[in-house]
Amino acid sequence: MNKTTKILAVLSTVVLISGCGALANFQGRDRILKIVQNSSETETSSQSFNYEDYAKVLETYVNDRGEVDYAKLKENRAALDRFNQSLAELNPATYSAWSEAEQIAFWVNAYNSLTLQAIIDRYPVDSIRNIPGVWKVLTFEVLGEPVTLDAIEHKILRKEFNEPRIHMSLVCAAVGCPHLRQEPYRGETLDAQLDEDTRTFLSIDRNFKIDADGGKVYLSSIFDWFGQDFEKTYGNTNKFSQFGEKEKSVLNFASNYLSKEQLAQLEQAEKVSYLDYDWSLNRQ
Repeated sequence: MNKTTKILAVLSTVVLISGCGALANFQGRDRILKIVQNSSETETSSQSFNYEDYAKVLETYVNDRGEVDYAKLKENRAALDRFNQSLAELNPATYSAWSEAEQIAFWVNAYNSLTLQAIIDRYPVDSIRNIPGVWKVLTFEVLGEPVTLDAIEHKILRKEFNEPRIHMSLVCAAVGCPHLRQEPYRGETLDAQLDEDTRTFLSIDRNFKIDADGGKVYLSSIFDWFGQDFEKTYGNTNKFSQFGEKEKSVLNFASNYLSKEQLAQLEQAEKVSYLDYDWSLNRQ
C-alpha cells in the first residue's frame, strides 16, 4: 500500500466520523481513487506545488519572532484563501509522485496555513482553544477530501512518516508552539529547515533549559505529549540511561543541537520536568 492509498484511507475515516454532512463527499473520494488508479503516467512525473501565495502571507504577516498580525491578515486574506483552495484542488496522483520530503513539507504547510484560516475566520480570539472543535470537529478540504487538523497531525504526519522534528514546525497558533517560519517548507530544503526550527525551539527557555546546580532539565510539554515519537530514531542508545525511554530519546535528540557546555550539563542531569504550556495567541 503506497502513501497515497494510506492517506486516502485516513481521509475516509475522517469522513466517517465527521457526521452526515461529510457523507456526501464519498462520491468525491471515489473520483480521487479512480484518478490515482488510472494515472500511472502522472505518478511517475513529479510536479512541484506552488507555494507563492503562502510565501507572500508568511513574508507579510509573520515577524521574525514567529508572531502573526492576525488583524491585518483577516483584512487581506485573499492570498491565504487562494493557497488553501489549492490544497483542496491538488490531484492525489500528483501528490503520490512526490518524494517523502515533499509530502512532509506539504502537510506541515497545510497544517500551519489551515490553522491561520481557523484563527482569522473567528478573530479576535485570545487563544485557539477558545474555538470549539478547532482540532477534531472543524474540517478543511485537502486533496479533494474533508480533513481535520487533528487528522493531519496525528493520522498522517505522525503515523505515515518517521520525522519527529515536525513537532518543532507544526504551529498551533499558541505562544508555546514553535515559531511560525517566514517562508514555506519545501522538499529540497526541508531537512535544513527542520534542523533550524529545532535549534530555534531549544534556544528558548520556555521550551528547554538546564538547571545545572539542581541537576534538572526542563522541557516543553510538547516533549511530554509526543516524546514517544523520538524513540524509534533516538532511543537506541546508552546515553541518558538514568531516564525512562521517552525522556532518554528526547534528550538524545536534543543533544544534537546543544553546545558542548550544555551537553556536559545535560549528561549530569538526574531529573526531567515539563514546563507549563502557554496557550495564549501568538499574535503581534
